Amino acid sequence: MVQVIWMVVTVFALFTIGYLGYSRYLAQFVELDDSRETPAHKYEDGQEYVPAKKPVLLGHHYSSIAGGAPIVGPITAGVVWGWAPALAWIAIGNPLLGSVHDFVSLSSSLRHDGKSIGYIIGEYVGERGKNMLLWFAFLTIVLVVAVFALVVAIVFNAYPEAATASLVYIVLAVLFGVYLYQLNLPFLPGTAAFVIAMFVGVYAGIQFPVALFEPAARAPAETFVLFSGSGAWLPGASSFNGNTAAWVPLILVYGAIASALPVWVLLQPRDYLSSFLLYAGVGGALVAIVVGTLFTTPSQPLVTNLEPYYGFIGRSGAPLFPLLFITIACGTISGFHSLVSSGTTSKQLNKESDARVIGYGGMLGEGLLATVALATVAIIAPDVGGGIGLALPTFAAGGGVILSSFGIPTSFGGPFMALVLVSFLLTSTDTAVRLGRYMMEEIVGTPETPVEEFATNRYGNAFVQSLPAYILITSGSWLTLWQLFGGANQLLAALALLTATVWLANWDDSKQLLSTGLPMALMTTITSLGLLWLAFHDNIYAKFMNPDWLDSAGTFAMVSAVVQIVLALVLVYLALSLAKIGYGNIRDARSSGGGGSGGRPRPSDD
Repeated sequence: MVQVIWMVVTVFALFTIGYLGYSRYLAQFVELDDSRETPAHKYEDGQEYVPAKKPVLLGHHYSSIAGGAPIVGPITAGVVWGWAPALAWIAIGNPLLGSVHDFVSLSSSLRHDGKSIGYIIGEYVGERGKNMLLWFAFLTIVLVVAVFALVVAIVFNAYPEAATASLVYIVLAVLFGVYLYQLNLPFLPGTAAFVIAMFVGVYAGIQFPVALFEPAARAPAETFVLFSGSGAWLPGASSFNGNTAAWVPLILVYGAIASALPVWVLLQPRDYLSSFLLYAGVGGALVAIVVGTLFTTPSQPLVTNLEPYYGFIGRSGAPLFPLLFITIACGTISGFHSLVSSGTTSKQLNKESDARVIGYGGMLGEGLLATVALATVAIIAPDVGGGIGLALPTFAAGGGVILSSFGIPTSFGGPFMALVLVSFLLTSTDTAVRLGRYMMEEIVGTPETPVEEFATNRYGNAFVQSLPAYILITSGSWLTLWQLFGGANQLLAALALLTATVWLANWDDSKQLLSTGLPMALMTTITSLGLLWLAFHDNIYAKFMNPDWLDSAGTFAMVSAVVQIVLALVLVYLALSLAKIGYGNIRDARSSGGGGSGGRPRPSDD
């Protein structure tokens, strides 16, 4: 057994070196300059382009990128391959790959009027390359919406207290938005009042837990169940349970509605309040690990009960390479962050120098969240045979043990950590739907047909994303779905790094391309192999060539497997094709001596 404090010390030391050294170099490298007018000021419209105070925007950005992925990925990888490989990938990969990715995505968008990475690469490689990247991003968004909606439902089932607290939290966020942006009342007193109210909401959740159908066995006896029966008739209930299956469509509807609201109504105030859950949950857990190791006695020792390494073929039968690197996406490197950085954050950045702490520093913060998640699963050590329904609530249970170092009862600490997880997930879910609409708007341009109008309409687009997401969820194949999401996410990260490399190559031929080019090549190779494994081994071989699976699989499971195969192959094709186009542009730019100046070079004529 190893004390989990050494996990924290290792990660914190490497992250500190990265922020103080590498991020400072990158900020100088891309020439951040506060004298430049940011897109938020240049195009301020009160809807999407809205300058935000740095702590508010940091809270929004962090909550949007963190989601549940840096919690789910390390937990899933830890129980399959052991905590040591997961820790190494987080501690080394984050400052060298993920934080660089987030920072250059945000910086490049700043120099292109807050436009997405699809628009940016289109300026250099032409319309075909732009549309390929945007379609890739849109398909990835569908996977994001699917896995996050499912994870929220699983946590709501295990912790009905979090369902009630989340409802209170959403209402408070709307009221805080009105307080700040409509009534123009004082910022600091309002922050104090609403943060206190948010923690009161956790207490309300503990007192009045709510479920739709019969919840998990762990749920409190006083849980208020809205509908009688088990809900076994619902799609997906056979894989999880009726209560989980019932929450999924409601969460998708929430994401659709929330994504259509102006950012000041829910997105900005909710994400700012989420940042305090972060500080209390993640920051508190990190401090509690130190306190519980050195000074106090928590409810159980803060030591690893997972093995450090279960072998190259993990406990689920999956090979460590390449699947570890797509199982842990967020927490190390995540393409979804490039959509947030270039989709919403760049439209709200008050000044360019804020990009360093929000882009590079925000990703390091997500790595700390991933480390806490890994520590919780290492302490609790759930049975891998229990599946994700058991592994996910481990974050809340393990977090409650860690917080008991402060004398906080696990009956409060567990539901509180469940709310921390859910708050990030809800944020990422509706942010993803919003970003999906942006992607489709850029693909379509000016809608000319009823189909195009429906696809770009904020409600129609949400339906286009939510329906395939629901079909994927009902398959019940969690590990395949999560790794498919991770593979798509990592390939999108590779394409975002390709976009940044193309931008730098066209900007100035003196710009070195190794900081973005090497991570791009690494992630393209690993994740392409991972997606091909999932398509051919985990779906075609293990399912459609398996008579037992064919006999037992239902219609939803078969349709979901086909969708997963098609998605994996299409994503690999799009990524490799775009990488070839981008490489050609980089080669041509370098041979001709580079492009323009100030980070906004001459666009392509293609």
